[in-house]
Amino acid sequence: MSLKRSSTVDRGTRAKPDESAAKIDRQELWDELKKRADTNEPFSSADLARAVGAPEAAVARSLTNLAFERLVEKVDGGQFRAGPLKEVSQADFNRALAAKIDPKRQQDQVEIDRLKRNNDEMRRRLLEAVGDRDRYLALLRKHGIDPAETP
Repeated sequence: MSLKRSSTVDRGTRAKPDESAAKIDRQELWDELKKRADTNEPFSSADLARAVGAPEAAVARSLTNLAFERLVEKVDGGQFRAGPLKEVSQADFNRALAAKIDPKRQQDQVEIDRLKRNNDEMRRRLLEAVGDRDRYLALLRKHGIDPAETP
């Protein structure tokens, strides 16, 4: 039993080619990011893709690499800020774009970022608790109650 090649291929469901590997003009990307670094306004990969005329998937991949190398800052909602790029040379920028991200290093970086956020939250809670304690002590003293005394 033989099957014709055309009968085994479903004609309406071809997968789209992966555009994340598409080439981006590094000079255009550099120029656009430098413009955005001056204002430090948040932008998305779609905004940058429209500005440089490249596929969004490729721009998103490049921005992820740059964020991993700390040349752009990733903010909430898939947005980025180009502020850190102000002090970076174009050679360092090109090196960061060409760098391959080691999965273990990336996993470690994600864990470090999680621990930093956790540390910031615990510090905030501690400062809040100390403030509450000071407020309650001041209130007790105001009413003539010594909190160190045992009743």
